[in-house]
Amino acid sequence: MTRLRTGAGMSRREVAEARLGISEPTLHRIETGKVPVTAANVRALCWLYGADQSVTDALAELALGTSQAEWWDASPVIPEWFKLYVGLEASASRMFSYDGEVVPGELQTTEYARAVFGAEQPHESEPAERHIKLRIQRQKTLFGRTPPPRLVTVLGEGVLVRPVGGEEVLKAQIEHLRRLCQEDNVDIRVLPFAVGAHAAMAGAFRILEFDDPDDPDVVYLESHVGALYLEEQAEVDEYRRIFDLISKDAVPVEEYR
Repeated sequence: MTRLRTGAGMSRREVAEARLGISEPTLHRIETGKVPVTAANVRALCWLYGADQSVTDALAELALGTSQAEWWDASPVIPEWFKLYVGLEASASRMFSYDGEVVPGELQTTEYARAVFGAEQPHESEPAERHIKLRIQRQKTLFGRTPPPRLVTVLGEGVLVRPVGGEEVLKAQIEHLRRLCQEDNVDIRVLPFAVGAHAAMAGAFRILEFDDPDDPDVVYLESHVGALYLEEQAEVDEYRRIFDLISKDAVPVEEYR
């Protein structure tokens, strides 16, 4: 795909401006094999580059195989919009996150995760258990990387007060967070109620950073039905500013009562 683009004399920026629904950062990740690519995207790009039909068909067929490249791509349980995030997480060097309602999935205990999914799907225990197994697999993948990624998380105090799963489950979850902080690459902090108004009151977010200078950093925003990936430099910088502000007022989870 890279050779076709350069052969057509086009920059990634020019491709992004062609309004195919493929941003410049996403195109970079497609070309470097960091994310799966759909046959539809391949055909759209080949059309833009003026590739002949035989080349287009061959590349579209190859694209079908990229969906099996990693365990999360083959899972029918993981929503399509979340598979991109898991792929980005698997290659990110640093992750900065804020959540005022719930412990992020990568830091959850099994029982805490079961309580979260149980609240979302109270009458569907089997799908919830599949989600929990995948969440644990995602944690093992993340924390088993060499070198490990740098994780910095700020939690609203309410996360450590709301008895998700009951008092004992919450207590075990807090102890789990404290144990994780013993690792050099993990920093978990708490934003106290006493701070009052703070810069991140608009909601949860996370910033993923990559060592490759050609691999742009991303802000990830999630909802119940999809996700938004912000890749423009000004957008990422604004969320970094917000994270810096709340970090100054947060205290290490080890010091939280």
